[in-house]
Amino acid sequence: MPKQFVKLFSDKSLFQLTVNRNEKTCDTQYIVSNAEQYFLSVDQLEELNKTNNKYLLEPIGRNTAPAIALACMSLEKDEIVLVTPSDHLIKDENEYAKVLEKAKELANDNNLVTFGITPTFAETGFGYIESQNTYDVKAFHEKPDFETATKYLEEGNYYWNSGMFMFKAGVFLNELKKYSPEIYETSLKALENSSKDSIIRIKHEDMMNIPEDSIDYAVMEKSSKVKVVPSNINWSDVGSFDALFEELPKDENNNTLNENHVSIDSKNNLIYGSSRKIATVDIEDTIIVDTGDALLVSKKGSSQKVKKVVEQVKKDSQLHNIHLTGHRPWGTYTVLEEAPGYKIKRIEVKPGKRLSLQKHYHRNEHWIVVSGTATVTVGETTKYIRPNESTYIKMGEVHRLENEGKIPVVLIEAQVGEYTGEDDIVRLDDDFARSSK
Repeated sequence: MPKQFVKLFSDKSLFQLTVNRNEKTCDTQYIVSNAEQYFLSVDQLEELNKTNNKYLLEPIGRNTAPAIALACMSLEKDEIVLVTPSDHLIKDENEYAKVLEKAKELANDNNLVTFGITPTFAETGFGYIESQNTYDVKAFHEKPDFETATKYLEEGNYYWNSGMFMFKAGVFLNELKKYSPEIYETSLKALENSSKDSIIRIKHEDMMNIPEDSIDYAVMEKSSKVKVVPSNINWSDVGSFDALFEELPKDENNNTLNENHVSIDSKNNLIYGSSRKIATVDIEDTIIVDTGDALLVSKKGSSQKVKKVVEQVKKDSQLHNIHLTGHRPWGTYTVLEEAPGYKIKRIEVKPGKRLSLQKHYHRNEHWIVVSGTATVTVGETTKYIRPNESTYIKMGEVHRLENEGKIPVVLIEAQVGEYTGEDDIVRLDDDFARSSK
């Protein structure tokens, strides 16, 4: 699950917190997302009762410069744009509102504004912005070593590069065209070729033709229009489990609060998990993350090495791509058990939604409804299946599952067959314009 969608703070994700925070200042929100994460965004915004959002979907990431360019090209040139990652935590929202107002003043004067986070320690994992005369940018600096970071902290006119920006859409695009013309031209062509219904969808080939580059390298480090707003906003990029530990509430032994944690003489631990009991005995300074997919145990201070774990996992499994719970435009499914010859799922269909009209070549399916009323079409027959009732779909039969009711439909699906992979789906009709497979 991408970091921004994990519900880490009072049952809200960083993405949801970002949306709530920025709606106090912005008239509308424009979400640029990988196409695979679109449905996660929709689900989490529906939880906030926010449905009138604009989306631009990328088939593959090409870094921040193309993403921002594509969005700005679909806006009016005088629109003031606040660009912000969706996976950062900002706890001082009053100060945040103040720095946004100052940034707006500078953006109205046709400047490209970046937000420099007031550093609180000699961090070596961030880039730095060197300022002069308060708002003028003297230079951007790469991630320093500890000695250099300490020097930056002492001098006082260096700030962490937050990755947040504000400018008029047209001003940014003019500077992009001036300093990175290839990104500008290929992004413009990609937008012209895109699908433009309620959602802008960029084609894979067009996206691949755009050079991959960050906004810093493509524009900010080259332009003479850049200003920096010093920002003491209690900010964190929550870039590691160690950083997450600092942000979560703790018990009397400095363990993160978790109702599933049984602690015997254990302290200073990050314990994350919600599905089963986690007991620790005489454990200190440890990170334990327990999910349905995997278990991570790490020493505090070493959690950045999880990247090496991912490299190993990629060699022998699809865990980095396929998770027990999958999000779809119609709802979710969770794999309860899987073995050669069968798979058992819990499926939840949102009110008013339906799955594609489909068939399978390698499996039979048994559906047992747990709650709600399912409208089930098998071949030419459509019928209602209520709680504690079931139906059977033979291999190769055309079928569809729909929720015409007002509450979610929850059912248990038992798949039996020689192959039960997610790619054994032939879509004959689909409300969400997904491919036939």
